[in-house]
Amino acid sequence: QVQLVESGGGLVQPGGSLRLSCVASGFTFSTYAMSWHRQAPGKERELVASIGTSGSVSYYTDSVKGRFTISRDNAKNTVALQMNSLKPEDTAVYYCKVYLNYRHFWGQGTQVTVSS
Repeated sequence: QVQLVESGGGLVQPGGSLRLSCVASGFTFSTYAMSWHRQAPGKERELVASIGTSGSVSYYTDSVKGRFTISRDNAKNTVALQMNSLKPEDTAVYYCKVYLNYRHFWGQGTQVTVSS
């Protein structure tokens, strides 16, 4: 079955960096686009970044452009999100997601807290 397991979250000071990873299994990873989303308390879940199958095409929401970088390693079935210059408003639970067979599959999420 499809499984997505995120890791790498934690507590970081404003201006700091974190790298999130998502390991996928149960499907042919290299043939599906992947995305990272986040949900802050009291807010709707939002798309943060997405990446195409080969990694050459990516999308970022405006609030993270220039600070976050999404990447993938098809040999390791892994998609990563490098987050630099973190701000308190980046605090949220971060999820990776894949859409296949007309369904959205989500990981369990990893908490990112940006606070001094």
